[in-house]
Amino acid sequence: MVVSAPSGGGKTTVCNRLLASDLGLQRAITCTTRAPRPGEVDGKDYYFLTKDQFESKKTADEFLEWANVYGNFYGTLKSEIIRRLELGQDVIVSVDVQGVASIAKMAKNDPVLSASFVSLFIALPSVEALRKRLEGRGSDSSEVIQKRLDTARAEMQTCGGFDYILLSGSMDEDYERAYAVVLAEKMKRSRVSQSDLEKYISLFH
Repeated sequence: MVVSAPSGGGKTTVCNRLLASDLGLQRAITCTTRAPRPGEVDGKDYYFLTKDQFESKKTADEFLEWANVYGNFYGTLKSEIIRRLELGQDVIVSVDVQGVASIAKMAKNDPVLSASFVSLFIALPSVEALRKRLEGRGSDSSEVIQKRLDTARAEMQTCGGFDYILLSGSMDEDYERAYAVVLAEKMKRSRVSQSDLEKYISLFH
């Protein structure tokens, strides 16, 4: 599952709570060239790379998707996703709207990705609600916040292309709604293996 939202929309918080739940999800750790925020750990929250390191991986075509977001680069390694999917793990990744579009395009030509790809967009109820969240983080200047708000207006126009749209409320409400989406996806017939299906049927023989 790929989770996206405007910057400050709560996608990281939702993903972290889903990972800590009983759903058995695995994190796809993304790479970034931005500086770590307080409390973030390399290899757990992100792979923190220099711009030269990032450029080297990009040149080697190691990224499933990458994007330049407000002067910092973000990218998801192909190996990070494919390896986990081939092990039968359910993977969740938090990326910006540009990243979702890149992954969706690649999934059309990759059977492993295509069978697993689900997208969820967290939509904020208003620009002012997003402004309050961004200001509450205390990590961005007023100029950067304004850039993020301008970008968010454009990103909201893309939400119609997602599989699910979650209208953001409180943090608990966002988590509960996202949890329900993941649970529903897990119960789809197409995601139940033939061996599990036969096991369920055999219980009534």
